[in-house]
Amino acid sequence: MKQLLQTILEPMLEHPEALEIEVEETKYNVSYKIRVHEDDVGRVIGKRGRMIKAMRTIMSNANHGSSKKVFVDID
Repeated sequence: MKQLLQTILEPMLEHPEALEIEVEETKYNVSYKIRVHEDDVGRVIGKRGRMIKAMRTIMSNANHGSSKKVFVDID
């Protein structure tokens, strides 16, 4: 799942070397915290939050085999 998120994010970033993804897993959910270069934050969020919303949808649907809820946040 982390690799999927990284594959989605890297091509859209100007500074892909600054990409960090932290995974926190509990009994009921999985949280992915994304850190990017300050110039790339707008690219990840997108206009009206469309890009981050799409990433959340993809990650939730990719996790269909598990009952855990998936969260994707930008730090």
